[in-house]
Amino acid sequence: MRFCMVTTFYPPYHFGGDATFVRSLARALVARGHEVEVVHCEDAYSLQAREPAVETEHDGIVVHRLRSAFGMLSPVITQQTGKPGLKTAQLKAVLDRDFDVVNFHNISLIGGPGVLGLSRAPVTLYTLHEHWLLCPTHNFWKNQEKACDRRQCLTCCLRSGVPPQIWRYTDVIPRSLAHVDALISPSEFTARQHEPLSRHVSIHVVPTFSELDSGPLRNLDGARRPRFLFVGRVTASKGIVSLIESFSQWPEFDLDVAGDGDLRQELQAQYGEYRHIHFLGAFNQPDLVKLYRQATAFILPSLAPEVFPLTILEAMACGTPVVVRDAGGSREAVERTGGGIVYRTNDELRNILSRLTEDGMWRDKLAHLGRSGFEACYTRAHYLTRYFALIDSIREKKGLAAYREG
Repeated sequence: MRFCMVTTFYPPYHFGGDATFVRSLARALVARGHEVEVVHCEDAYSLQAREPAVETEHDGIVVHRLRSAFGMLSPVITQQTGKPGLKTAQLKAVLDRDFDVVNFHNISLIGGPGVLGLSRAPVTLYTLHEHWLLCPTHNFWKNQEKACDRRQCLTCCLRSGVPPQIWRYTDVIPRSLAHVDALISPSEFTARQHEPLSRHVSIHVVPTFSELDSGPLRNLDGARRPRFLFVGRVTASKGIVSLIESFSQWPEFDLDVAGDGDLRQELQAQYGEYRHIHFLGAFNQPDLVKLYRQATAFILPSLAPEVFPLTILEAMACGTPVVVRDAGGSREAVERTGGGIVYRTNDELRNILSRLTEDGMWRDKLAHLGRSGFEACYTRAHYLTRYFALIDSIREKKGLAAYREG
């Protein structure tokens, strides 16, 4: 089959887990013998990037990196109009080809809702990596200071530095979703959040997968100093400020912070003298395996509701217990596998970390449950089985022959 993935960011021009997952899915499909093309907006990356991206191998994937003669103006026009704008001709040149499946991902700056009508494929999918269809800031992080408690979008945009989008107050999103056969939600939580849109398009829960290969599971040496790990964007909505403040008062624990973001330099300057807090910067995904494997546990302290964090699955794949704040879809993999603990307050977090440090048998039990749960639910093979089942059901509903992958 021939697939096209449409997304704003794609490695190495990216900042987070959505682009990493698109690449993983594209690689998985190529490994099964399918043809995959990816189209993304390089100009959108330039809006936020501090450093130029370093090109990587495409692994048999055809990658179209869209650039406009007007540079960063192109994604700005898209953000304001909800349409592909200056990228229209380039997108049509790709999407007019004979694809069997077009899968939209993060479309915020590559075409907005207007890009959905450009698919000509028999099957058109849209994967919900963020809450962008519902929230102009993507993540329900209100006024750049707290999780959203009620809709005040105009005020929030102004306080968050996001230009208000007038098109959101029209029917453009429902009309655009009419071109989509199904929304793919990585979590039950995210599916419930988007339930108002189910009048326009069906929503199907297909949990994300991780392709990290960590090798055999091993137990940590109980004599070594406890070392905890955060992986992700170093930004306020991830709860990183509260986490580092807490660890500054807990010198008995080491904390590794792997990732970059708008708060990294500020926090590194503020807490640089704390020898047990280590700012490691950004890592390529395969290089994270060593960090996960040497960690006593992985911590995700998000304050904004998560869709379904890929980092939780990465930790479980490496046999590392996870400790997550109760925020949106973060708890689902933990509850399904038993491979971690959900907390709500910093006092609860401190007690959990102390027990993980003192009770090696409990830690090892969580590690084994997480790893076995990952293998039972969140591998590439499990995802592709559900993915192709959805594609087949759509084709059959349209009177087309099912592909019957696998």
